[in-house]
Amino acid sequence: MLRTDNTPPPTPTSRWLVSTDWLAERLRDPHVIAVDASYFLPTQKRDAHAEYRNGHIPGAVFFDIEAVSDHSTDLPHMLPGQTQFGQVVGELGIGDGDTVVVYDSVGLFSAARVWWTFRVFGAKSVFILDGGLPKWKSEGRPVETGDTKRPPKKFVAEMNVGAVALLDDMRMAQTDDSVQIVDARSAERFAGRMPEPRPGLRSGHMPRSFNVPYDQLIENGRLAPRDQVTAAFTSAGVDLDKPIITSCGSGVTAAILTFALESLGKEPKGLYDGSWAEWGSRPDLPIERG
Repeated sequence: MLRTDNTPPPTPTSRWLVSTDWLAERLRDPHVIAVDASYFLPTQKRDAHAEYRNGHIPGAVFFDIEAVSDHSTDLPHMLPGQTQFGQVVGELGIGDGDTVVVYDSVGLFSAARVWWTFRVFGAKSVFILDGGLPKWKSEGRPVETGDTKRPPKKFVAEMNVGAVALLDDMRMAQTDDSVQIVDARSAERFAGRMPEPRPGLRSGHMPRSFNVPYDQLIENGRLAPRDQVTAAFTSAGVDLDKPIITSCGSGVTAAILTFALESLGKEPKGLYDGSWAEWGSRPDLPIERG
């Protein structure tokens, strides 16, 4: 549609976002692949893969966070090894040099985790669809059903281990004032006033950590404006000029914090992949409440 005034188009809140218009114009490009990264907590009792089959962006492939993970641990959806990731992504029809556009059925939730995962394994051109599937559908754009089968390609995964924080990093952060831990869980879970959705986990938070609930960074299923994102972190006591490790319940919404920080030009020191699923299950590790 032609613009009839001189109002400039809205500026994306992140350089890692692409618009529905942008994607719609490139659906037939074999080097632009949409990836449905929808994921739901077990307590939500929703089947993300079934919902994908019932309607997804044309040509989009489904990335299963649970299936593409490290199955040698009891921790939920930990990052896979680089060989596993490269093989799965190649079988999905994504190759080296392709542009990946990740979305989910909520707007901005698990898409951030898969965006981060692709980047950890060396993908250079990976973006999140602004507004996700809800915005796509609200604009009356086409969807298709079933599973998309794309010709396999070669994806050589190279893991950036420095982007992933491990338990030892979190222990060190307990004694190092230069590193800040920022937890994306709700204020009630952070304070220990609400039980964790996963059984067997203690309630509370890591000592010396800050709480920025991920939903404070989202507005109508989209990343909030930069000033709102900045305020969410600074009002929680976070110094945006100091190193930050993001955390959450199981490493999914921590990626929303990572995505939001990068929209401000602040690349976090790492994302704690084990998150509270690991820390909260260890009786030998300190916790705080309140």
